Amino acid sequence: MIEQAYLAGEKLGLAVWTEDEAGPFQTVPFAGNSWQEKGRPLRQASEYIRNGTAKLLTLFHPQDGQVRVKGVRSCTNVVLHEWMKRELGEIVEHLPVAAPVDEAANRLLWERWQEGLLWPITLPAKLPALRMLLVMDNLKRHKTPEMVLWMFAQGIMPLYTPLGGSWLNMAESIQRIIKR
Repeated sequence: MIEQAYLAGEKLGLAVWTEDEAGPFQTVPFAGNSWQEKGRPLRQASEYIRNGTAKLLTLFHPQDGQVRVKGVRSCTNVVLHEWMKRELGEIVEHLPVAAPVDEAANRLLWERWQEGLLWPITLPAKLPALRMLLVMDNLKRHKTPEMVLWMFAQGIMPLYTPLGGSWLNMAESIQRIIKR
């Protein structure tokens, strides 16, 4: 299903985005490249600095490489969902207007992305035009009824990677690049 989204989503007129949270990362300085004179290395303080951790929230559009990131000190559902709603809302707002389709054809398009799932998501009776596929990890925080219903109302179909299949989420690849 995820591979089909990457291959066929854009051809069907659907934006395909991926979302992930990376971390936790220690928020302490680390040695990087330096322009010190030869034989005079940069000195680092020897005391341990306890400065907490941070996470990186990421939305990635594989089609054109667009990345939206935010660093946060905590990643509760409130923090994550607020950020996702703001960013995804802006993305959907700038997508081309969906071509009109009748309700039955629209429902079939939504249901197509649940074919073969053991536990398909119950779709609402009234669905807007499908505009985006969002690939995410299979975590409880991504499946709260409030968040899933919000996504449906925006025309966003969440696609969850299977357990042990996080490599299918391309946001994880871009996070490894950013982390370096």
